[in-house]
Amino acid sequence: MESGIRYSRVNVSAFCAPLVVLLLLAWIPVTKTVITCRSCQLLDKWSGRELLVRMNGGVQSAAGSVGKVSDKNGDGATALFNSAGAETGQRGCSASGKHSNHSVRKRNTDKAAGGKMPSDNKWESLRSNGNVSKPKRSGSAPVDLKHRVRRSAQGPVMAPGSPQSERLPPAFGNGTVRAARRVPRSELRLNREERRTATSRQEELKLTSSTFALTGDSAHNQAMVHWSGQNSSVILMLTKLYDFNLGSVTESSLWRSTDYGTTYEKLNEKVGVKTILSYLYVSPNNKRKIMLLTDPEVESSLLISSDEGATYQKYRLNFYILSLLFHPEQEDWILAYSHDQKLYSSVEFGRRWQLVHERVAPNRFYWSKMGLDKEPGMIHLETSISENQALYVTCKLQNCTDANKGKPFPGFIDPNSLVVQDEYVFVQVSTGGRPIYYVSSRRDVFTPMKLPKYTLPKDLHVISTDENRIVAAVQEWNQNDTYNLYVSEAGGIYYTLALENVMSSMGPEGNVMIDLYEVAGIKGMFLANKKLNNEVKTYITYNKGRDWRLLQAPSSDLRGNNIHCILPYCSLHLHLHVSANPYTSGNIASRESAPGIIVASGSIGAELTSSNVSMFITSDAGNTWRQIFDEEYSVLYLDQGGALVAIRHTPLPIRHIWLSFDEGRVWNKYSFTSSPLFVDGVLGEPGEETLIMTIFGHVSHRSEWQLVKIDFRSIFNRRCMEPDYVQWDLHDQGERCLMGVKRVYRKLKPIARCVMGKSHSVTMISQPCDCTESDFECDYGFERQTDGKCTPAFWFRPSSMSRSCATEHTFLNSTGYRKVVSNNCTGGVMEQYTARRQVCPSKAPRGLHLLTSEGKLTAFLASNVTFLIFLEEGDGSKTSITVDFGDGNAFTYSNVSSLEDGIKHIYKNVGIYRVSATAENSLGSEAVLLFLHITCQLESIHLSAPFVAVQNKEVNLTVVLWPSQVGTVTYIWWFGNNSEPVITLEGSVAFTFSREGINVVTVQVSAGNNILQDRKTIAVHEYFRSHLLAFSSNMDDHNPDVAEWRLDVSQVIKTSMVQATGVSPEQLLVTVLPGLPTAAEFFLLPDKQLTEGKPDKTATHLDQLSELVLSALNQNLVQFTLRPGVQITVYTAHLSAAPLVDTSENHSGSAMLMLLSVVVVGLAVFLIYKFKRKIPGLHVYAAMQDEKEQEMIQSPVSPTDSTPSCSSQRELLTSLEPLDTEPNTQTIECIKPHPRVKFSSDLPTYIDV
Repeated sequence: MESGIRYSRVNVSAFCAPLVVLLLLAWIPVTKTVITCRSCQLLDKWSGRELLVRMNGGVQSAAGSVGKVSDKNGDGATALFNSAGAETGQRGCSASGKHSNHSVRKRNTDKAAGGKMPSDNKWESLRSNGNVSKPKRSGSAPVDLKHRVRRSAQGPVMAPGSPQSERLPPAFGNGTVRAARRVPRSELRLNREERRTATSRQEELKLTSSTFALTGDSAHNQAMVHWSGQNSSVILMLTKLYDFNLGSVTESSLWRSTDYGTTYEKLNEKVGVKTILSYLYVSPNNKRKIMLLTDPEVESSLLISSDEGATYQKYRLNFYILSLLFHPEQEDWILAYSHDQKLYSSVEFGRRWQLVHERVAPNRFYWSKMGLDKEPGMIHLETSISENQALYVTCKLQNCTDANKGKPFPGFIDPNSLVVQDEYVFVQVSTGGRPIYYVSSRRDVFTPMKLPKYTLPKDLHVISTDENRIVAAVQEWNQNDTYNLYVSEAGGIYYTLALENVMSSMGPEGNVMIDLYEVAGIKGMFLANKKLNNEVKTYITYNKGRDWRLLQAPSSDLRGNNIHCILPYCSLHLHLHVSANPYTSGNIASRESAPGIIVASGSIGAELTSSNVSMFITSDAGNTWRQIFDEEYSVLYLDQGGALVAIRHTPLPIRHIWLSFDEGRVWNKYSFTSSPLFVDGVLGEPGEETLIMTIFGHVSHRSEWQLVKIDFRSIFNRRCMEPDYVQWDLHDQGERCLMGVKRVYRKLKPIARCVMGKSHSVTMISQPCDCTESDFECDYGFERQTDGKCTPAFWFRPSSMSRSCATEHTFLNSTGYRKVVSNNCTGGVMEQYTARRQVCPSKAPRGLHLLTSEGKLTAFLASNVTFLIFLEEGDGSKTSITVDFGDGNAFTYSNVSSLEDGIKHIYKNVGIYRVSATAENSLGSEAVLLFLHITCQLESIHLSAPFVAVQNKEVNLTVVLWPSQVGTVTYIWWFGNNSEPVITLEGSVAFTFSREGINVVTVQVSAGNNILQDRKTIAVHEYFRSHLLAFSSNMDDHNPDVAEWRLDVSQVIKTSMVQATGVSPEQLLVTVLPGLPTAAEFFLLPDKQLTEGKPDKTATHLDQLSELVLSALNQNLVQFTLRPGVQITVYTAHLSAAPLVDTSENHSGSAMLMLLSVVVVGLAVFLIYKFKRKIPGLHVYAAMQDEKEQEMIQSPVSPTDSTPSCSSQRELLTSLEPLDTEPNTQTIECIKPHPRVKFSSDLPTYIDV
């Protein structure tokens, strides 16, 4: 469920209870089935009025979803959404029990009120028809991850206006919001509609209604509404003035009605006159419990009510809530996500909060599910480790400590990839630039999802996890704007193709939306828009994607003219989404309580078009369709589908709506108000009857909110009785056996004009059918041919399916078919097509695999490495496995089944290990190799180089690593102004400097995920002399052994020597060496003016200077004051340094030049370097910290992993004792220093000439 491969990472997002729209919407209860909330984001910043409605149930729109919100994750929040930012766009995507939220914005009616039509209706559009995408819960209130794409969500639909248009027309959708269009045509056809009306204008039908104005809120441009339902007459409404320039709420009012919306009471004094409210939440398990959040710009607090908003108590917060997640069963349990990535919990409905975990990924936390998780108070969450790494952990609600945390997935996962949905858990791990998708069924072990071998997905979205089957949308390597649908078996592991090239589009936030719609009330029925030969066509399936066909167009139009549309060249096509094109609509709706009735907008022809869009209806589940309007209308369901209400899309004020009591065959025109009203949204009663509606609107742009309550009960004659119902057989073009059963529904007769009411329930009688070939789909690895038969794909070996023999004694031998999930057929060809369980054959082991649990070839020292081993073929119970870890340890296991959880091993030394596994039984054997790199974090490096070098003479440069054992290392060297580096695998290199003067050497060391750098400056001269210096014993008492101190003391020594000897400062270099006892070295350079081009004279000159300086030192003439009372005397060291460079041609003593003194430091480094080749996998075993110019460079390929601290490895190796090379005799650590020798961690410094 990112990051990823633009992977919406196994994504399953719930339908947003709060729907924000740009146009007129009707309230509809949202179903739990939609995957991604399309309408939670706005496409533009506009300041029209917005109404957000939250409630239990209500009317359904043809453009909107129908049904009730399944509160699997129990969000009871309301929210506002717009493009202005997080304040209005991040809170309301919620799965809120049986109520939902809605938002509508007041429209700019200045011009429309004058009767002028806009010349350019630049309407904006939104979508919420379930799609699949990252579980982006709009960064807000929790989403229900349950269900799927565009299932007719029974949810609220409201519509906001836009300041950029004179008047925005209404739109409805399965969460789909769209813009109105072709209004002039609609006005011209007014007479035709009048002719279709059952009554004349003189006999105008009227609805019972009352109007209430929210006085004093004329400036408020946003509103949030909650209607509790459950026989409650209480409606809460929060209106706000949102300042788009400031990006915050500046005013708010809270209104409450106790008579179904006839009158409202203003509650500002009860919550605090100066309190500014921003969001309204309701407990999904107890609608009487209300939570209000204040605007955090003013104060961070919440107000809680336990009596449906009659009274409130205020509680302060010490954090800013970004989103809430209510428990699906416990009414007081809430999770809150803060702006600083912290997750808090409350078991007292927000009265007290406790920190659960830090660094939690946004929207990646889930409540446990009863029957699957160990306890109800468990939380699934994803924690961020680094930019490219995360962990999946579980912990207890009130005790999320390290000791109580669980790690269901062994290793790191990709960020933003955890999705917990129903009985499945999904994660993604990228290896070698390619993602691997893992799934866990019923909280069992994680297994890679097996798509057909050459699918090679670029993107994957989980659409549905209903009924023990996963539906996934996969964009393959050769697709751009389409996805292929794949379906799994019950375990969610093996996938087969269901439909190719399903259209997709990008949402406002870059989320992918798939053109797939699940019809409510009919199990197994879907609609999809498929791209075929560059034409988009609508297809329908009745058996969960096993078979698809085109839709038969209506036989006649509204005027009774015949429509000549012959399949497959011409068919009906439906809009299942709203594109960015403002003239493309996408309205579709169905309802659980009205099976077989689908209302949608679309077109007739060879392909789906955005022109000539009309409204169509089917009352027999898609077998036949009728045209009901030749322009776009919003159609809502009343009385559980017993009646339909239509509202025309128009930017003008209206006073009429249309009703049909016979499944859309005849429409009657009713007036709901005496004065025309600009409609901003419609809210339906959340109860089962849904016979009360509230229309939100305004008379003008600057008027108060006008709330018109409509009571439809007066237009019904009576309650429905048994004779008013008729039986209806579900079928697909005459075929009654669908999903293995014959289904008979009880439906209201089209001629009946009665109220079904609360007592009505959908009655369905099912009778099983004999199994036929159509009840089976192709099994994994098999493909359906043109003749309908399933045959093995070219890459698939059917025998490989016997892999279960590696752990069991029997296996299922596939016939190439598997029964469609939830298909209930019996008998028939069941035995012929069902996989047969057979005894595992005796075979030699074949297809042995060895890999690490994280899929990597590297691991850190002292970490637990888990090796996974499995066989493709062979009797696992009789096959032994021998694993050689390459470090002298080897183990044999009696059978493969004992290795299901993997083999754990800890390596004690850095290096490259040859790990082998051998499977053997009486019929043969097979072996496999894996080369594993064990590394330790490289923390610092030091470039060891002479301070002065002889021109045109080879110089040895050595890099010391810290810690010394880090694994495979690459060295990159830059010398002077050379643009091309020298790359070596050794930590030492010889180089000749041909240019006299100052030369810079830079080395970079690449080890694992790190690149470290060090740089040295070397003075290159043709001739020089060097001698060691010693100091009086009191010097060591004041030596802090830091680089800066040595630099300053070097300058003081040089000044003292110049004063005592008269040598020119340009001819003298002095450096204090690191470590104790304190030592130094001086270098004498010839006078260029006297010795230029005269080698013999140069040697004599240097000898004279050397004698002069040594004489002064021997006479104790070089002294300096280190601090008051501390006098330091400089001597010549007793140990004469061996000449490192000989520049004379006759090898005379005067020609023996010295580059570096062989002190304890140099001697230790030299000896260790001499012996380093005797230790496999190591390069340099001495280290000194470079304090001067060392810097760390992050690798652009792989950032630094979070690893166990190697602080114990930071000590320097200084022992000259031989190292033990046996793999099991050393302790688990990078090499530590010898206890009897101390070395400085600083670098030597010297004074420039």
